[in-house]
Amino acid sequence: MTNKDTIFSAPIDKIGDFTFDERVVEVFPDMIQRSVPGYSNIISAIGMLAERFVKPNSHVYDLGCSLGAATLSMRRHINQEGCKIIAVDNSPAMVERCKLHINSYRSDTPVEVVEADIREINIENASVVVLNFTLQFLSPEDRFTLLKKIHAGLRPGGILILSEKFVFEDSTSHELLIDLHHDFKRANGYSELEISQKRSAIENVMRPDSIAMHKERFEQIGFSSFEVWFQCFNFGSMFAIK
Repeated sequence: MTNKDTIFSAPIDKIGDFTFDERVVEVFPDMIQRSVPGYSNIISAIGMLAERFVKPNSHVYDLGCSLGAATLSMRRHINQEGCKIIAVDNSPAMVERCKLHINSYRSDTPVEVVEADIREINIENASVVVLNFTLQFLSPEDRFTLLKKIHAGLRPGGILILSEKFVFEDSTSHELLIDLHHDFKRANGYSELEISQKRSAIENVMRPDSIAMHKERFEQIGFSSFEVWFQCFNFGSMFAIK
């Protein structure tokens, strides 16, 4: 049974920046399900995409793995020989709990859980790379550099799966999708106080891009194909194929 997210349920005098600390780890499964529309669909499909694109004797990377949901989904679907999943996160609390989750499931596909900054990880011999709601937490100037590094480390025909919160250039559409997301959170039991305080905590650490910006970067870097494959309100997921 997962613990309920009540981190922002009481008034906070001074709201600091959101961090993936022990408190967040304890409630993360509940938080993500109640906050990110379509999250379960994305996790399931990441496994299906991995099954389609993974190659024998290659590496699979889950960059910003948190508790390992995408890693486990891919691990369940990978049937090729000689594959290894490398799951990376810079939160010690997340890494510790992720290892417990990974070790709870037996599989022929080994997983290495690494505590590190994803910007400093070597990407090599990769057939699948996942950035599941991760890129948006990097500074804008670091995003292009990381994506370029991923492209260089992917095999020809390899896939990057990128899930993100999106911003929209049309202000009417942008505000409507934000409102619908807040309605989604209300429907999942979050109060107005929780919605407001969480938004204040996260706005300085999460700076989303538009879909057009993502596509422009993919094209500049040299990916051969890229598109949005899932969207619900202002959240979604894209693929980019080398």
